[in-house]
Amino acid sequence: MSPGPLQFDPLDLAREAWEFQKHLADGVRVLGEVADVDYGATEREVVWRDGKTVLYRFVGEGTTATKGPPLLIVYALVNRPYMVDLQHDRSLVKGLLALGQDVYVIDWGYPDRSDRYLTLDDYINRFIDGAVDHLVEASGGPINLLGVCQGGSFSLCYSALHPEKVRNLVTMVTPVDFQTPDNMLSGWVRELDVDLFVDALGNVPADLMNASYLMLKPFRLNLQKYVGMVDTFGNPKALEDFLRMEKWIFDSPDQAGEAFRDFIKQFYQGNAFVNGTASIGGQKVDLGFVDMPVLNIYAEQDHLVPPAASRALASLVGSDDYTELGFKGGHIGIYVSSRAQREVPATIHRWLAER
Repeated sequence: MSPGPLQFDPLDLAREAWEFQKHLADGVRVLGEVADVDYGATEREVVWRDGKTVLYRFVGEGTTATKGPPLLIVYALVNRPYMVDLQHDRSLVKGLLALGQDVYVIDWGYPDRSDRYLTLDDYINRFIDGAVDHLVEASGGPINLLGVCQGGSFSLCYSALHPEKVRNLVTMVTPVDFQTPDNMLSGWVRELDVDLFVDALGNVPADLMNASYLMLKPFRLNLQKYVGMVDTFGNPKALEDFLRMEKWIFDSPDQAGEAFRDFIKQFYQGNAFVNGTASIGGQKVDLGFVDMPVLNIYAEQDHLVPPAASRALASLVGSDDYTELGFKGGHIGIYVSSRAQREVPATIHRWLAER
């Protein structure tokens, strides 16, 4: 049968339609077999808290922590921190524990209306500093800090303001130059009347934030991935992995209004690191005071924090021990891809062990 002027073979189309219906039928069966999924693979214990903010220590499975400093992970505010510990075979935390690191993470919790007036000063000089002080007291010396995405920006601010408490700093997919030409998110946010936005909404709803991120790649993130999901219907493990990632994506906290206002105005609109205008709690943030060893890790296919946005750090920090590494993958893949499981924890551990 001729494919016709549009090069469509009717038999091929019928075959694809039949295969699609078969996948859907398989999906009805497999979905009934899949238990409720959750994320967070590694056992953890509470070691400190301040309000909704909790510091967890991850408990390894038969591993012994090194005698080196604790490693504190500071995640972004916009998602739950367990992307670094998503599941047993996709866990940056598990990889670090297996190599002997003593790993902690700050969980910011879910802000409500009572948190509307929390500021960047609260997050950096109250919550991060409180967690660090607890670890410094327990370990007897400065700690290692691992900042992820916005948490990396917070960690840079913290390290500049409190360099005596940070032995080594690792930043992952961290925005530093917020106005690189290829930063689509920045192009949107720079035009935002953030004062009107926050004054009208108070806290920023998580659903609104998620919609904004999804619209950066509307076809891929709103349609293509769900069409691709059909191909996993015959594989319960693959379907569980997909559903776990979806649950993490949409289990996002609202954003405390004043902290959101300050972060957008200073960093996205004012490009405060690059222009030297960053200020937290009335204290000037000078990245020249980040004089401890720095490992800056970026994702080569990152659409949220383009590589150039992270690499800008090299010319701003005061450290004479600066290492910059790019890994294949996107903003999320750098934590959860099979390549990341092999390469990222080992790289971080090796770099820390040498210092």
